[in-house]
Amino acid sequence: MPESLRQRLIGAWKLVSYRETPVDGSEPFEPLGHEPQGIIMYTPDGYMSAQLSRPDRPDFASGDWFDGTTEEYTAEATSYIAYSGPFHVDEEKQTLTHSMFVSLFPNWTGQTQPRVVKLEGDTLHLSTESPITSSGKTVNSALTWRRGPPRGRSR
Repeated sequence: MPESLRQRLIGAWKLVSYRETPVDGSEPFEPLGHEPQGIIMYTPDGYMSAQLSRPDRPDFASGDWFDGTTEEYTAEATSYIAYSGPFHVDEEKQTLTHSMFVSLFPNWTGQTQPRVVKLEGDTLHLSTESPITSSGKTVNSALTWRRGPPRGRSR
């Protein structure tokens, strides 16, 4: 019997690409740059966590998380995406939802968002099911992830 979609998702995945395509036909863009960093994890007990970042984030001059300048906080918040909570897979429909228990973006806290999911070997493609607003545009988001190596080993 083949593994279920849920079983195939379990584990850690490293971000390969994050691209947004405006629905108005304008040029696609990469909100976290050409080589974004990130990890998404799915646990056997039904939770997920996504952390995405620009690779070139500047340090706070003070070295204190709670003592940054307005500019530092703006740069911090616009270069990082983070949310965690339960996930659900509908095996019959082959669909995935992420429920945001916590989120860096407060508007997402408490939301459940559907994802279009496609698994090809060690590559996971996730995209928004319907357009979202990003950088002032209505876009479809597409993210590609590669399964991370088992802990303690490198690939």
